[in-house]
Amino acid sequence: MAVLWALLVGLVVWIALWAIGVSAFDAFLLLVALVTGAAAWRLFKPHLERQLGRS
Repeated sequence: MAVLWALLVGLVVWIALWAIGVSAFDAFLLLVALVTGAAAWRLFKPHLERQLGRS
């Protein structure tokens, strides 16, 4: 679910930045960074919880 929210927020930010004159590609890179960060968190969270003894 976090990846979906990151995608939706990233799309809104992308359109908003593009509308105020930022390069579309630069704004898209921000979208990619948000989605990649959310996907990485989703992948590594179980491992980190297991390492910290919280599972």
